[in-house]
Amino acid sequence: MGKNLIQQRRGKGTIRFRAPSFRYIGEARHRSFTEAERNAKVTGTIVSIEHSSGHYAPIARVRYDDNQESLMIAPEGVKVGDELESGFAAGVASGNTLPLLQIPEGTLVFNIESSPGDGGKFVRTTGLSAKVVERSEKDVTVLLPSKKQHTFNLWCRATVGLVAGAGRTEKPLLRAGTNMFKKMARNKFWPQVKGQSMNAVAHPHGGSRSSKKNKPTIAKRFASSGGNVGHLRPRRTGRRKL
Repeated sequence: MGKNLIQQRRGKGTIRFRAPSFRYIGEARHRSFTEAERNAKVTGTIVSIEHSSGHYAPIARVRYDDNQESLMIAPEGVKVGDELESGFAAGVASGNTLPLLQIPEGTLVFNIESSPGDGGKFVRTTGLSAKVVERSEKDVTVLLPSKKQHTFNLWCRATVGLVAGAGRTEKPLLRAGTNMFKKMARNKFWPQVKGQSMNAVAHPHGGSRSSKKNKPTIAKRFASSGGNVGHLRPRRTGRRKL
């Protein structure tokens, strides 16, 4: 019999499992790509550095010379009053945003666009940075924090430097309640327990006892969506003999 699993109920997108985005200060992304920015550059000033419950990294509010204001992920080492540049002719300095076409090899960057104009999708959390490895006539190769290399369009923009807030994960949470409020800020599913510890109505592996060691966890080949959990078509099970 199929079960309505927690991940299925969350994926449906009901209000119960929706993130409280109305509390977020806004979307941190590169400013809209104007004609002046494409041909030259625009200069902006950091008005404030704010905290958003929807982002782990600090958020910098930047007001540009053309009266356009945007939120960006704060780079390491900036402060209120610093001037940042954005555009094709921007200098290669920490906090400046420019296309990968203009960034030399070996430069650390973050908040890289997946496609030109999407505002930034890669390398956005605290303390991370990527490195420009090589550039060809068609694309730019970037070494991501996962040690994988990814190719981007030449006109994809990125911010020079590394994301501020490094060392965030080094601070211990100490209490379960602290972790609870951290997850509640984004409506993350917590705590997570194994299926064997659930009731039979909540999971196919659940039952009367909290831990049934002898219950198989291999899903049937043609199991329903609710029963398609556990080892999905495993090649082998059990401990491997040396």
